[in-house]
Amino acid sequence: MLNRRYRVAVCVLDRQGRPLMPCSEKRARLLLARGRARVHRVVPFVIRIVDRRQADGHLQSLRVKLDPGSKVTGIALVRELPVADDGNGDSAPGAVVLSLIELVHRGRSISEALTARRMFRRRRRGANLRYRAARFQNRSRAPGWLPPSLKHRVDTTLTWVARLRRWAPVTVLSCELVRFDPQALEQPEIAGVEYQQGTLFGYELREYLLEKWGRRCAYCDRRDLPLQIEHIQARATGGTDRVSNLTLACGPCNQAKGAQPIDRFLARQPARLVKILAHAKRPLKDAAAVNATRWALVSALKSTGLPVQLASGGRTKFNRMRLFIPKTHALDAVCVGRLSHAHAWHRPTLTITCTGRGSYQRTRLDRYGFPRGYLMRGKTVHGFRTGDAVRATVPTGKNAGEHAGRVAVRASGSFNIQAKPSLVQGISHRHCRLMQRADGYGYQFQPTDSITQDGPG
Repeated sequence: MLNRRYRVAVCVLDRQGRPLMPCSEKRARLLLARGRARVHRVVPFVIRIVDRRQADGHLQSLRVKLDPGSKVTGIALVRELPVADDGNGDSAPGAVVLSLIELVHRGRSISEALTARRMFRRRRRGANLRYRAARFQNRSRAPGWLPPSLKHRVDTTLTWVARLRRWAPVTVLSCELVRFDPQALEQPEIAGVEYQQGTLFGYELREYLLEKWGRRCAYCDRRDLPLQIEHIQARATGGTDRVSNLTLACGPCNQAKGAQPIDRFLARQPARLVKILAHAKRPLKDAAAVNATRWALVSALKSTGLPVQLASGGRTKFNRMRLFIPKTHALDAVCVGRLSHAHAWHRPTLTITCTGRGSYQRTRLDRYGFPRGYLMRGKTVHGFRTGDAVRATVPTGKNAGEHAGRVAVRASGSFNIQAKPSLVQGISHRHCRLMQRADGYGYQFQPTDSITQDGPG
């Protein structure tokens, strides 16, 4: 059951559209029932007060925290509390979580679409324009250029930061800069590898290995138990501490393997041996994507004019383990930076999936790149577009009843509605009522209480 003490916080605007402090669902219902507010947006739910201006009340400071990722970026809107001991001997503010968001990027689909377009164009140019000059002779890239699949991550993250600033009085931004961050020097005389050996020593490498190996033992697949860093080729036989030579193992498996060569230890499990050796040298595409966009994201955040505070990934995990908070992208965002304690993190998480706004391509193509069908020239049918959130009330027929979901339009006026839990087909446009225009994102709430809390390690 979802903890009803911590429901979704509702953003509030004054009558001039300026942000006020968010309120609870109960207060929002009372304001709407008494006629003091109107619905400004459905998802995320935003109301607009009709009898109050921003200057009439006191606004507290809110902070947006970001945990950037290659596939999912965690976003948390928090209200800061007075400073206290953060468990590291320093003073740090607490936080009350107001909203949790997980932004699912579509960088992979963008890359695949560009690859398909490139192959179609190559076929056409090769067939019809053999005299065309080589592509590399007329291509140039501006300084700071990013591939579209990576630039998409920066743009969508900045878009949602701007939206939260329109709906809430945000004054500070916090962002996790890198996954592996050198600890700040506390003493000038520290040199060499000693600068890593502080309170956060080892957290960066362990967190990477946990993500890489799925938080389970590489030799027996056991989970939910303490895991140890294990050398695939033992150091006694010349192995190194490189990440490609490290894996995770439970205590019994680590003791059983010892300094044996891995091919001898897994002689009776050849399939597992091949899997471990292949996974150890897995391409680091996700890590490369984060590293390529980290400074571009920081520059974009600084362009907003708000103070931007940067933090390391090791401190994020240190805070999460100390406060016994489950591992999710949104809750990682809550733990970014200096944090002494966190309240109300049991709120449901809003998963925002980047879906795009359609395509300029008006034809379907076969596997050879030839057109095999044509789409509608216009995207609007009777005032509706594919992706709009609608509510349909059908009086009679096999689809009689109410259906709510996203609509897929047809030129005939007979629409399909993707409703939970199935697809409803053949709904006339006359029965549909628009709830929210398609904005290139899909929305779904996930209760945080349904997440299994992991222990330390």
